[in-house]
Amino acid sequence: MSTSPDSHDIADRLLARMPADPAALTAVIVAGHTGDRETAKAALQSSDPHLRAAGIGALARCDALSAPQLSPLLVDPDPRVRRRAAQAAALFPGLDLSPVITDPDPIVAEMAIWACGEHEYVSDSVLDLIIAATTESDQPLVRESAAAALGAIGDRRGLPAILAACADKPAVRRRAVLALAPFIDGPDHEQVRAALERALVDRDWQVRQAAEDIAPEPSES
Repeated sequence: MSTSPDSHDIADRLLARMPADPAALTAVIVAGHTGDRETAKAALQSSDPHLRAAGIGALARCDALSAPQLSPLLVDPDPRVRRRAAQAAALFPGLDLSPVITDPDPIVAEMAIWACGEHEYVSDSVLDLIIAATTESDQPLVRESAAAALGAIGDRRGLPAILAACADKPAVRRRAVLALAPFIDGPDHEQVRAALERALVDRDWQVRQAAEDIAPEPSES
């Protein structure tokens, strides 16, 4: 009996998830735990994306990963490597994550934006990309991560995008409401508190909970 084209597609996808040399992958992972920096470093040059991604993690665990090593991996042809590189980039404030903030793989973009939030301070050009992702990305996961990152960065220029995200899908709204926290007592406090008032009666209970968590205590009369 012949197999369908869909069966071949599934088999191809499963094979793509498997390392070419499982033993080599195990060796790289173990290197991260034993401090074998040379094995971990060599993995970054492997033709197997599984090994390159594992090498990033192993070097990070050895505290031997550097920004110059990481930068080219942010534009690796394989999204698994870019995703792992973006995650590790959180360790390097100042590393330019522009190439992966707009990555076509939404999980890579989400990870890069999260790393920017961990940096807390970002360049104007990166801030502009995160603001755009908050309101323009067609991926809810990316918009959610971008709203949260803008809250972590706390730059007033990101507030309009956060406020807009407060009217997005429930998961995005939850993160956007929490991202309002740095702005509650700032120059735009009236807009922020109005958004919180709306969130307190949101149809989604988790959005309401997020608003309750950060809403100022009512002043005693």
